[in-house]
Amino acid sequence: MTSQSDSSGAWGAELFNGKFRLAGLAVALAFCLGCQKAHDANTVATVNGKGIERSEVEKIYENNLGESHQTPSKVQAEIMRLNILRQLIDEEIVMQRAAKQNLVATDEEVSDRLNEIKAPFTQEEFQKRLDSQHLTLDDLKREIRRNRTEEKLFNKEITSRINITDADIAAYYNEHKADFNLIEPNYHLAQIIVTAAPMAPQQVGNLQNSKAMNEADAKRKIEMLHNRLESGEDFAALAMNFSENPNTAGNGGDMGFVSESQLRGDPEVYAAIAKLKPGQVTDILPVYGGPSKQVAGYAIYKLIDREVAGQRQLNDPRVQQTIRQQLRDSREQLLKNAFLEMLRDQARVENYYAEEVFRNGAQ
Repeated sequence: MTSQSDSSGAWGAELFNGKFRLAGLAVALAFCLGCQKAHDANTVATVNGKGIERSEVEKIYENNLGESHQTPSKVQAEIMRLNILRQLIDEEIVMQRAAKQNLVATDEEVSDRLNEIKAPFTQEEFQKRLDSQHLTLDDLKREIRRNRTEEKLFNKEITSRINITDADIAAYYNEHKADFNLIEPNYHLAQIIVTAAPMAPQQVGNLQNSKAMNEADAKRKIEMLHNRLESGEDFAALAMNFSENPNTAGNGGDMGFVSESQLRGDPEVYAAIAKLKPGQVTDILPVYGGPSKQVAGYAIYKLIDREVAGQRQLNDPRVQQTIRQQLRDSREQLLKNAFLEMLRDQARVENYYAEEVFRNGAQ
């Protein structure tokens, strides 16, 4: 049986040892944080020995601020820079993995994609678009090469591993059958929006950076677009180039499915769409804004498809395609997250900027 004195002595020794270990850890931690690794002043991080420059972080930081007149606080600015640097580190890890597998995009692939991007513009328009985004042609080529390289790597490492079977689709349908029971008709719509609302051209989200500056300008622009549609031009292409809704312009104006009850909230729009057949477009319709319901702009809608109310069956090709895409997207995201974590674990990363922020924040 242990005496009280023995117990106190053992407890005291344990406490002493614990304090000693904590003190030793504190000294070691202070020593590690106090010492600085030798690196170039402009290098904020390295990935397997390859540096990431401070100028890269600052360029993205300035672009993210855009035309904003609000200056972030010192803490907010450092958080933004840390997030940007984390993204650059991840991109470098992916690029190095792709290089090991000879999957880096070729000059020909970069050139082909660049020509696709330039196709809708004159040379002057294209240069203005680069200038508005504070990019040089070389910057754009690097971005194209990175995107294409990532696509090739993910296709090989992730997409090729995904196989959606008929059994998978059937199981998903049986578990989510209620989701495919439409309680009311749904309308698959696309839109082209033009407004006189103030907005910087580079914020409207269309390929041409096209923005009406006043009511008369908005009316002229929507009439021009309607005339081009009646002449047979593609709705999605015009929306991507000229629509002023940044949420849908990039998708060719695609709004997805809208329920009939939502449409009935705007009787004028509902009446115009209800009489369309799939593939047809409305006349020019006013867009109202503010409490006074004044005309704030104009819209043209296209009916892509109409779905009647009722249970959609598993043998419906649209149901199968929807389920297949949902399963593919979710599995792809899961594998991509796991894949990136694996690459991070295998990489040797030194984040000097994070160390700098930590030291300065402790003062």
